[in-house]
Amino acid sequence: MSLHAELHSTLSSVPKECWNALNPDKNPFARYEFLISLESNGCLGKRMGWFPRYFIIRDEQGSIMAGAMCYIKHNSHGEFVFDWAWADAYQRAGKMYYPKLVCASPFSPVQGPRLLVHPHGNADKLRSLLISNILKYCQDQHLSSFHCLFPEANHRESLVSQGLMLRKDYQYHWHNHGYKHFEDFLADVKSRKRKKIRRERAMVAEEAISFKVVHGRDMSDEQWHYAHHFYRLTFKEKGNTPALNLDFFREVGQTMGDQIVTIFAIKDAEYIACAINFRNAHTLYGRYWGCSFEYNSLHFEVCFYQGIEYCINHGLQHFEPGAQGEHKIPRGFLPTPTYSAHWLASEQFQQPVADFLVREGQAIDEYAESLWEKSPFRDGLYQPEKPETPPE
Repeated sequence: MSLHAELHSTLSSVPKECWNALNPDKNPFARYEFLISLESNGCLGKRMGWFPRYFIIRDEQGSIMAGAMCYIKHNSHGEFVFDWAWADAYQRAGKMYYPKLVCASPFSPVQGPRLLVHPHGNADKLRSLLISNILKYCQDQHLSSFHCLFPEANHRESLVSQGLMLRKDYQYHWHNHGYKHFEDFLADVKSRKRKKIRRERAMVAEEAISFKVVHGRDMSDEQWHYAHHFYRLTFKEKGNTPALNLDFFREVGQTMGDQIVTIFAIKDAEYIACAINFRNAHTLYGRYWGCSFEYNSLHFEVCFYQGIEYCINHGLQHFEPGAQGEHKIPRGFLPTPTYSAHWLASEQFQQPVADFLVREGQAIDEYAESLWEKSPFRDGLYQPEKPETPPE
């Protein structure tokens, strides 16, 4: 079969149904609707330093068989895989680290499909062709490096087979072990931790705070205003720039509304906080949180316990509440490995970075082992998997 590659600087030149056919699992952060809304509402480009480059593979009939969402980056903001030290080392050596190329879903530290292939295509062949075209583009454009962030397992294998270096980190995820009710989950938790969770929930209830779950398509314009306001408050509090604007949320609320789950906290008939989540058929992804009034344990209730209840009530198997945060462990979110893959054009830096990644990976695994000692679950339940052996 004859295959040929294309490069697009906007997803608007790719038919929506063709792109989404490459994402049958409906990962929300790889959907056409999510990616195009970032473009059309000014969340990318010069303001944030993300410049789209979509790599497409077509067959001899012109059908799109594979694709990758990539971005030329002039900084490392919004990636959640931290390479600032690499950029500093390049600068000290008199080299330019930026621009670089990143394959990721912008501002979304969520594991998912990165080298998308059609279900009827030869996955290994198509992913290999995507990677080779991406690396050739980097060389032709004199980009310093290529970074694939949070790829799924089978995508990682393709990347490593093409010579990319694997980097490991951990997030904290909750898993549904056939629970029918929140109390079933608590029954798996040690007595002392169970009492703490119940006390945290009780403190919120004592404030007469109620909760409302609204899916994106059912959100009113007023509710989107509140949700975006809370989102901006969190970024303002941390001194960061919010990348996503109100128009972005309005648009994805309409175009992929069934995959957006907003949990509002209400007191005295006023919205006081919310968490904006995304979902597919099996996973809830916690993404954005904010509040206008602080109450004891309100963050835990809105961002964790309400999400766990949603997963149980809707039969979702996993809950990924976002990057970082050891405070998630006592609340049922266990250390889960995540990965990224890296290619550097400079031979001078390839071996030092490879050596660093080996040392870093060993340290991270040792740290994760210590984190497992904080597991809230009863002894013998849900033990960690043996760390993967890094490829040679």
